[in-house]
Amino acid sequence: MRKVISKDGTPIAFDQSGQGPAIILVAGATATRLAEASLAAALAPHFTVFAYDRRGRGNSGDTAPYAVEREIEDIEALISEAGGSAFVFGHSSGAVLALEAARLLPAKITKLAVYEPPFIIDDSRPPAPRDYASHLNELVSSGRRGDAVAYFMTEVGTSAEMVAQMRQSPMWPALEAVAPTLVYDVTIMEDTERGDPLPLRKWDAVTVPTLVMDGTVFLGRGESHVFLRHGADELANILPDAQRRILEGQDHGPANAVLVPALKEFFLG
Repeated sequence: MRKVISKDGTPIAFDQSGQGPAIILVAGATATRLAEASLAAALAPHFTVFAYDRRGRGNSGDTAPYAVEREIEDIEALISEAGGSAFVFGHSSGAVLALEAARLLPAKITKLAVYEPPFIIDDSRPPAPRDYASHLNELVSSGRRGDAVAYFMTEVGTSAEMVAQMRQSPMWPALEAVAPTLVYDVTIMEDTERGDPLPLRKWDAVTVPTLVMDGTVFLGRGESHVFLRHGADELANILPDAQRRILEGQDHGPANAVLVPALKEFFLG
């Protein structure tokens, strides 16, 4: 593990592995760099891989007040460590953060790949609650981290029965540890989960080649994959230089054996 210092003085922990062009992995909600270790190892024969703890998670620091721009600066610090430019791969809400980084750092991100940004752009799924972020913040601030994680998991489609099982599992303390950062991910998503495609249009300024991917399976409370497919299609239509790819048989956590060849073909092809 190494650390870079972001613009506001926050230390950002990362692991570097492999050889080749630099690629930065931007994880989704709750995930630390350790969750990226398997993907990083699979990419390492082809890339110099940077897997990092987003601020407030793992071995990275955190500095109040939060703003999405601070997380863009974290990515920028990692790009500087990588030599000044890099490929970026973002997953879930990390895909949305990566999109915003590509919009604000156009000269530093040379290619971008995203997997299943969780946009809700129509009535294929109910919109996120208007008080989503404030309610999460209230739960965390009152010391109810477990309830905050449970609320978030339920909103993203995990069944109540599964959440109850998760609360008894060894993984739960780690989820509670990153509970304050759930507000960050909801802030990143902003108004892109309200059933309206218009907020996605700000990314028409992202001109770098971008691979937009989704799978075909949604492991939620009986809901379909359709909302993720519609969001991915809309994003690909908006981006000036987009490629679209569907990973058959994959859910929100795609297998490395399927994801890595797609990334390798796009970034190195």
